[in-house]
Amino acid sequence: MTQELPKPTPAARHCSGLARRVLTITFALLILGLMTWAYAAGVPLASDRYGLLAFGLYGAFLSAHLVAQSLFAYLEHRRVAAAARRAAARGPLDAAAARSVALTISAYQEDPAYLRQCLASARALQYPRARLRVLMVVDGNRPEDLYMVDMFREVFADEDPATYVWDGNYHQPWEPAAAGAAGAGAYREVEAEDPGRLAVEALVRTHRCVCVAQRWGGKREVMYTAFKALGDSVDYVQVCDSDTRLDPMALLELVQVLDEDPRVGAVGGDVRILNPLDSWVSFLSSLRYWVAFNVERACQSYFHCVSCISGPLGEQGFSVLATERAVLMPVLSLPSRYTSRSRCYSETPSSFLRWLSQQTRWSKSYFREWLYNALWWHRHHAWMTYEAVVSGLFPFFVAATVLRLFYAGRPWALLWVLLCVQGVALAKAAFAAWLRGCPRMVLLSLYAPLYMCGLLPAKFLALATMNQSGWGTSGRRKLAANYVPLLPLALWALLLLGGLVRSLVHEARADWSGPSRAAEAHHLAAGAGAYVGYWVLMLTLYWVGVRRLCRRRSGGYRVQV
Repeated sequence: MTQELPKPTPAARHCSGLARRVLTITFALLILGLMTWAYAAGVPLASDRYGLLAFGLYGAFLSAHLVAQSLFAYLEHRRVAAAARRAAARGPLDAAAARSVALTISAYQEDPAYLRQCLASARALQYPRARLRVLMVVDGNRPEDLYMVDMFREVFADEDPATYVWDGNYHQPWEPAAAGAAGAGAYREVEAEDPGRLAVEALVRTHRCVCVAQRWGGKREVMYTAFKALGDSVDYVQVCDSDTRLDPMALLELVQVLDEDPRVGAVGGDVRILNPLDSWVSFLSSLRYWVAFNVERACQSYFHCVSCISGPLGEQGFSVLATERAVLMPVLSLPSRYTSRSRCYSETPSSFLRWLSQQTRWSKSYFREWLYNALWWHRHHAWMTYEAVVSGLFPFFVAATVLRLFYAGRPWALLWVLLCVQGVALAKAAFAAWLRGCPRMVLLSLYAPLYMCGLLPAKFLALATMNQSGWGTSGRRKLAANYVPLLPLALWALLLLGGLVRSLVHEARADWSGPSRAAEAHHLAAGAGAYVGYWVLMLTLYWVGVRRLCRRRSGGYRVQV
């Protein structure tokens, strides 16, 4: 007979938590200091005679990081495959013992074709019907938004669906007098009992399929309504976007991960691109998506510390409590996983401008989540702290490197960095091609200029406007241009152009007769030839293997509702 170990006292738990916080902060500051020192000092580990071909300590650190990330991602995929074999040996899910799940769908001015296939895929999920609820929340209650409510009612016609158009939402007053007193755009919890709120919660608790169209408040408000209305009425909550087509086994695979390990608080699935051949932007996004989920998040999942559960496909295994912080904190303090066996397909912008708007909104979320996650680093594996510091500093170091080289560097130094960037991108793409078994993944290396010229300056705009929580991109039913994200790109281009002109003028006046300069001219010619040859090869592969399959897309969708 085994003797149970005594539980720690509250004082012991407090001291343990305090010690973990101190150690975590110390570790984060250590990583921050080492990275900053390695970057600023520029310690060379290997160099040629004239210092033209140099490999420094900071480059070695980033290379080691990529190798470790790839290794842990590979090990995680092996673990997921082993778990799938165990699940297959246990046999099919017992419907009577299955956990209750609510599928929540966030919708905003969605293209009717995408919305219809999203709802149809929700109906086709392989899960016991009695244990599954479907709740779609529409961000907008104007007449032009109600086609989504009608479509929900049509698709789930045989499920006795309930629909409701709510004049308010959980944070904006429903009574005209209160709205006028609070001021335009006021954002606060409603103190009085809102009859609309009571009606929404009653419908959610009594119907299997419910659609609510509420006052506009942004995506966070939509998700808050779904979680708050569900409360503790279900065991698990799965999130989904209205442009997402779910794989029939997507929900079951997420549930199996949560059932297998009760300590896991949330699990995310593999998000693929629904329209990869619309344009070069959507194609490169599809490759980037695969690496983001199957390498970066798979690596995090190996340590049970996935930092972001994706909106198109994620599931949380906790009971939702009363406030925003209470909703958020249980997930942040618990282990989180990723499984590549749960899959969905989501639309991505096919135009560069709309893609830029989307990336700006996502970057805002990343910076906000970074600050929230930092409060809970001590509850997770040290890898979460390490990776958060590395990924958080990376854009700033890249921007500083580019500006330094454009203003103070020689043409060869700039070309050498470009060659290194493309070399690292090609190595990462080659690993992804091997892991996926798809040679086309090699074209992922073409994403590097998109990051350097588009996403990098957009991150600084996102940091400056982090407090704005709108959708960022327009609804897909009617595509609208948002030119604000172009401002940091224009500023970035002017900064680089000024530095390039300054460096070229300086180098044109320099004496190129010495042996070091002659060697530099030789390296410059060889490097430029290699760089141009690389791009010719990659663009040829893209044109032959992908571009001929792409179709030109018009500015909007012509779909009859």
